[in-house]
Amino acid sequence: MQEVRQAITPSLTVNDANAAITFYEKSFGAKVDGVISRGKDGRVLHSELVLGGMKFFVNDEFPEMGARGAVHYGGSPVHLQLRVKDVDAAYNAAVANGAKSMMPPENAFWGDRYACVTDPFGHVWGISAPHEDLSEAEQKERTEKWLHEQESGKK
Repeated sequence: MQEVRQAITPSLTVNDANAAITFYEKSFGAKVDGVISRGKDGRVLHSELVLGGMKFFVNDEFPEMGARGAVHYGGSPVHLQLRVKDVDAAYNAAVANGAKSMMPPENAFWGDRYACVTDPFGHVWGISAPHEDLSEAEQKERTEKWLHEQESGKK
């Protein structure tokens, strides 16, 4: 019987899968789960990692098959959201391991502690943890206030 997978499994194409796997292990605590398949030239065809109970795949670029990473395209429109226990620790580890800070940790208006980085392979990671338990009315009020501040140029 074949293993049942989660409904959506992110698959990240990168320009150096070995370095990416190491980055995800050191920065976010990911664990390799399963076989890392390699082509004859040593490039990673397929790897499976687990992070926070969710599986994701990482593979090298294969331009000859149309597989290019985010760096090739100047970034990715897809942002991955990572829920952690300690946003500051995960953010600091990611930056120490080569990620570019997009937003340092702060207490966000929607009730989370939140930060954002771009990993060395061009993928954007939002890093969050619960900070406040807000009601729907409080979330709406804070969203409207934040939108007003953005429109008026205040932050």
